[in-house]
Amino acid sequence: MDRKKNEELQALVDKAATGDKKALETLIAGVQDIVFNLSLRMLGTFADAEDATQDILLKMITHLSSFRGDSSFTTWVFSIAANHLKNYKKHMFARYPLSFEYYGDDIENGKIQDVPDLTQNVEKDILAEELKMSCTNVMLQCLDVESRCIFILGTMFKVDSRIAGDILGMTPEAYRQRLSRIRRKMADFLAEYCGEYGSGRCKCRDRVNYAIQSHRINPLQLDYMAAAEIPIQTMIDVKNAMEDIDSLSQDFSFCRPYQSPERVKRMIQEFLDSTQFSIIQRL
Repeated sequence: MDRKKNEELQALVDKAATGDKKALETLIAGVQDIVFNLSLRMLGTFADAEDATQDILLKMITHLSSFRGDSSFTTWVFSIAANHLKNYKKHMFARYPLSFEYYGDDIENGKIQDVPDLTQNVEKDILAEELKMSCTNVMLQCLDVESRCIFILGTMFKVDSRIAGDILGMTPEAYRQRLSRIRRKMADFLAEYCGEYGSGRCKCRDRVNYAIQSHRINPLQLDYMAAAEIPIQTMIDVKNAMEDIDSLSQDFSFCRPYQSPERVKRMIQEFLDSTQFSIIQRL
């Protein structure tokens, strides 16, 4: 970011920290989508991501005065979000952890042919796309929490290794090495089992009814199909630098970015209009 833009952003942060509501709304609008997408990939479901996004944005709002400009504002928000999500215990997969072994066994041995039609007159192709997005996102839950964060920062956001190292408390070299190993592990799993992104036999269309029966998708609540996608370049533009880590990025096109849901935006707006925010402004 050039010097003038840096100074303008710092001025905006300073205004927001002193209670300027318009400046605060501008800052929130600039980061809420990256916070939501990081939360969605880290936690696995839209509902959990929405709740975590609200928590993170509120934490950002109440800690604005601690931003000193030692890093970019986006990096600072990433650090808050990553630390919050690495320690987040309220999401579904914290209670029911997954593993690649479990996921692979389910693909190999799930009795998909024994399940009746549960599509409730929703087109099967639509349900298959919902399952594809849900399945590949949930697959990230097979990684331990730090590996998941490394993968998301490097693959979806393409964060520079120096910045990612600062966020995660490791050297750039250690980050690059771990990212390469994790991406290879993910790519190998997709290649072995997934017929959508690899050469495996698992096809989403064949598993739609099995997924409905297992409560993995709900024909009456298609979160991914209802979500508004945003251009991947928009997510890339939120960072100051990027680099190619390895040649695997084409294997992970399921990391699509989405706009943060209206429920999150309404909740934040309600907070900004509330008595609680007025009290915080006076502190």
